[in-house]
Amino acid sequence: MTNHFLKVLAIDHPIIQAPMAGGTTTTELVTAVSEAGGLGMIGAGYLNAESTRQQIQDVKKKTNKSFGINLFVPQSYQIDEEKIRKSEEAMHSFRRSSKVRVFKSYEQTKKDFHDQVAVIIEEKVAVCSFTFGIPSDRIIQSLKLAGIYTIGTATTVSEALAVEAAGMDAVVMQGSEAGGHRGNFLAGVEQSMIGLMALIPQTVDQVSIPVIAAGGIMDRRGIQAAKCLGAQAAQLGTAFLTCKESGANDLHKQAILEKHQEDKTTLTSAFSGKEARGIENNFIRDMRKVETELPAFPIQNTLTKSIRSAAAQKHDREAMSLWCGQNPNAAMPITVQELMHKLVDEA
Repeated sequence: MTNHFLKVLAIDHPIIQAPMAGGTTTTELVTAVSEAGGLGMIGAGYLNAESTRQQIQDVKKKTNKSFGINLFVPQSYQIDEEKIRKSEEAMHSFRRSSKVRVFKSYEQTKKDFHDQVAVIIEEKVAVCSFTFGIPSDRIIQSLKLAGIYTIGTATTVSEALAVEAAGMDAVVMQGSEAGGHRGNFLAGVEQSMIGLMALIPQTVDQVSIPVIAAGGIMDRRGIQAAKCLGAQAAQLGTAFLTCKESGANDLHKQAILEKHQEDKTTLTSAFSGKEARGIENNFIRDMRKVETELPAFPIQNTLTKSIRSAAAQKHDREAMSLWCGQNPNAAMPITVQELMHKLVDEA
């Protein structure tokens, strides 16, 4: 089954680079992973149609190997002025110290999403995955008619069954260990916090589409464990985030590489309004007291955007979103080629 899965995706190894949005998945990172026999993935969740097309074309110029792209399924949201006021009040000290203004326009429109889908079809990208839900039947069918392999993201068996019922070709199962945003969409984040080693076998027993394991996998042992439990491939995020080709801020990479065994990552909605796993810092700690009262994604994400940008410019990681999985101690500051060698060739 794994050999068939690899043949369908036109890749040599059951390794997928997680599509980390926000600038981490540079053209160099995506290209290097695909050139090494894995599946490089563009994280296009925060891009518009024009920048999506540009990066797709840039990757095509550097490789003729298979690569993919990920989109965020648009979230419905309501603008709650009282929650926005509480958020702005709670962030006052960070805004004052960084001398930034709060954004008043909110990202992630349905038009942007549909325009991105049209670009992906026009550019004939091999693989398209989705996070934060399931796109419409019309979108899924249009992608499949164009010969594009579709992948959903799930955190529970129920969500995996929904992905399969929607007609998607495969599903990424995101364990509780995963860094970055939770991909849950049928239930709350509490119900989504299932460890990967428990999540894979029960999902494999319930769905017939290929299962891709994600969450805390950093080395060859993790990939082999996931395959032993029935996964067809593994999707790695933090491991690729610290690679030299990654576009993650150097402070972000350094924070992961400096992690000590006794330190812990934490779940927070303070940065975006949606639960995500990252390295705890002052912003997370200060916002914890009002976390349940913050606006939902994407509003909170937009409200904190200028704070995060200013912090990065000032080399202050105490107000940056430092997304990271639960196994940062295995992260290394190496090239993609060196990492792929460790994942595939080292005995």
